[in-house]
Amino acid sequence: MNLLKISAKSLVIFALSLAFLALTGCQTPPATTSANETNSTPEDSIILREGDQVKVTFPGNSRLDAAQAIRRDGKIVVPVFGEIQAAGISPSALEKQIVEKFGKDLVNKEVTVTLDNSQISVFINGAVLRPGKIESPRPITALEAIMEAGGFNYATANLKAVKVIRTEGSDVKTYILDFRGVLAGKATKPFYVRSSDIVYVPERFTVF
Repeated sequence: MNLLKISAKSLVIFALSLAFLALTGCQTPPATTSANETNSTPEDSIILREGDQVKVTFPGNSRLDAAQAIRRDGKIVVPVFGEIQAAGISPSALEKQIVEKFGKDLVNKEVTVTLDNSQISVFINGAVLRPGKIESPRPITALEAIMEAGGFNYATANLKAVKVIRTEGSDVKTYILDFRGVLAGKATKPFYVRSSDIVYVPERFTVF
C-alpha cells in the first residue's frame, strides 16, 4: 500500500516537472548579437545633430554647394531651394530627402552630404578600468570605445554579454555583443557606436 502511494506521488512530481520544462522551453531567450556578426558600418553610426558641420555638394551644379552648421531647430538651408530638416537622420538619408524635396528643380539629381565636423560622445560603465564619458571626432567601434575607457577589467568582465544601450526616438534598444572571438584574434565585423550610446560591460557571475 505504501509502495503504491509513493509511486503515485512520484508520477505526479514527474508530470509537474515535464510541464515546467515544456513551459520554460517555449520561452524565447534574449537575442545576442555577436561582435563578428553585425553589419554596422561607420556610415550607419553617423546620426546628424544640431551643431554638426555638414557639406552639401551638387556634382551637376557646384554653385549650389554649401557648408554650414545644423541650426538649433535641426535644419539647414539648401541654397536657392530653402530649408530642410537635417538633425536626427544620417547623411545618406539627408541626401535622399534633398532629392525628394527639390529634385524637380535639379537637372542632375545627384547630391552628396558629408559630415565635416562632429563630436561623438559615448558613456562607458561596468567592468572597465576607467568608466565614464569618452568623446571622439570620428566614428568609433564599441571595442574602441571600451579601450578608450582603459579596456576591460579582465578579472571580472563578462566578455560575451557586453550591452550597447541606444535611444532611437521614443524607443530604447539594447544590443548584446560577444567579444570573445575578436579578442582571440578571429576575423570580425565591427559594431559602431552612435553618439549618446551607453556601453555597459557586466561582471561575470561568481559563486562563493
